[in-house]
This record gives sequence, structure tokens and C-alpha cells, in this order.
Amino acid sequence: MDRTVIAYVIYLAVSIALTVWVARTLSHHGRVFLADVLRGNEKLADAVNHLLVVGFYLVNLGFVALYLSDDGTVADTRGVFEALSTKVGVVLLVLGVMHLGNVYVLNRIRRRGAMEREQVPPVAPQDWVAPAAGA
Repeated sequence: MDRTVIAYVIYLAVSIALTVWVARTLSHHGRVFLADVLRGNEKLADAVNHLLVVGFYLVNLGFVALYLSDDGTVADTRGVFEALSTKVGVVLLVLGVMHLGNVYVLNRIRRRGAMEREQVPPVAPQDWVAPAAGA
């Protein structure tokens, strides 16, 4: 078997395994955060969590597939490791950016909801003001 094909197989196996592991970890531990963001609505939190996981899989696995191709052939074992380290490293960076983007957006939603809950109602009028003479 060609070394390039071996590198592709290893890349796909490692990238898919990392994507599945990260998605499951984020889904499991992010559920509590989502429930807080959505004000304790557990059913909605589960639905949003599932939708986020599906989107996470689609974007990351799509990137893994697009990033599979290589511009050259792998000549030796060292080349296999170099190609794999570059490709897997980029996949890890994309996974991290996706995670940070999700956390950022959810945190903004959470802060907006907290600000709305903390706002005090307007002060009730304390006196009557007569209209101006010309009005």
C-alpha cells in the first residue's frame, strides 16, 4: 500500500475519532450550561444541545473531508508523520475555534438574559404635572 494512502487512512481515523470525542464531551458537559442560558428549560436545552452537536459534526467532518487531499506524495515514514502532524494539528485548531465560538455565543445569550432579569421596573410617578399653558 502506498504511504500516502496510509497517511490518509490514519488521518481520517484520528480526525474522526477526535471530532466524535470532542462533540460528545461538549454535549455532555455543555447541557448544564445550556439549561442555565435557557433559564432552566431542560427540554429546550436538550433540543438545542442536539442541534449544536449535529452542526458541529457537519462542519468539522466536512472540513476533515475537504482537508484530506494533499499536494504531494509521501515518500517515506518521516513524511507520513509530518503530513499527519500538520493535518491533525489544523483539525484540532478548527475544533478549538468551533468550541470557543459556541461558548462565546452562548455566553452572550446568557449575559443578555441575566441583564433582562436584573433590570428594575421604572419608578412609579410621584406627582402630577399640569400641561403647559399653550398646549
